[in-house]
Amino acid sequence: MPAALPTLSEIEAAAAVVYQSFQPTPQYAWGLLSERLGTTCWLKHENHTPVGAFKIRGGLAYFDELRRTGRLPQSVISATRGNHGQSIAWAARTHGVACTIVVPQGNSVEKNAAMRALGAELIEHGQDFQDSREHALRLAQERGAHMVPSFHPALVCGVATYWWEFFRAVPALDVAYVPIGLGSGACAAIAARSALGHRVRIVGVVSAHATTYADSLAAGRVVPAPVRTQLADGMACRVAEEDALALLAPQLDHVVQVSDAEVAAAMRALFQDTHNVAEGAGAAAVAAALQERDALRGLTVGATLCGGNVDSAVFARVLAGG
Repeated sequence: MPAALPTLSEIEAAAAVVYQSFQPTPQYAWGLLSERLGTTCWLKHENHTPVGAFKIRGGLAYFDELRRTGRLPQSVISATRGNHGQSIAWAARTHGVACTIVVPQGNSVEKNAAMRALGAELIEHGQDFQDSREHALRLAQERGAHMVPSFHPALVCGVATYWWEFFRAVPALDVAYVPIGLGSGACAAIAARSALGHRVRIVGVVSAHATTYADSLAAGRVVPAPVRTQLADGMACRVAEEDALALLAPQLDHVVQVSDAEVAAAMRALFQDTHNVAEGAGAAAVAAALQERDALRGLTVGATLCGGNVDSAVFARVLAGG
């Protein structure tokens, strides 16, 4: 049985926790972006949180649950490609908890620096996120630390606050595109839609070079897939989360696969049309909408700029056409 989706009252309570750190993020119907897509497109700016990505909401809700249930630990460990790690480091610092984050070798230089700046001990281990996650689990057991998962109902509830903001602000949305990394963002969109009784269709977006979620949803079971994306590190998942699949399978309208080239083009488009910086995963929703633009005529489209944490050198190459 899939985990229950958070209720409206639970999402509202999580929002109250989130707003102790920052206010609701904006959403705008940018004229040039809508013109590019050929229909009205609203963009939700989760790049405007204090860590530059939506994940902070989940970390704050997760640690608040630990606090409320008397389970706040002395130290935590988690694994990440960057934005989840910043979320956990921020929340851990807020609660005075020591934090260790495991990242793959060759991870984003600037995301690593941001996590260290938030007080996290950073450990580089493994070739991809799955390697890092398995190492973090071993370390947590050895150290007696609390292992913070990358997918958990409290994380989903916290992240659902941004979709709750979005769907309340734009009740006329017909379709919304959401990237899938390990699944909290897409499950959160489904939760907010259900809680509000919104009619929006939700489309999942995966990297064409990291297809475990597309393959798993098609097969009805977890199907690992190699990770080859060089740009969308926030979607670079090798093994889908079974609990996330159970929530997504009956609720997603469909899934779109976007290539690194399409993601790069969307990053350039977002900068040209809105002068906002998007990381690879942060541009994936717009990449998918552009891929399906011919089917979107006359519809009101929602997309999320869910993160802007791209290394300067990488973004420079993308803007130059690389």
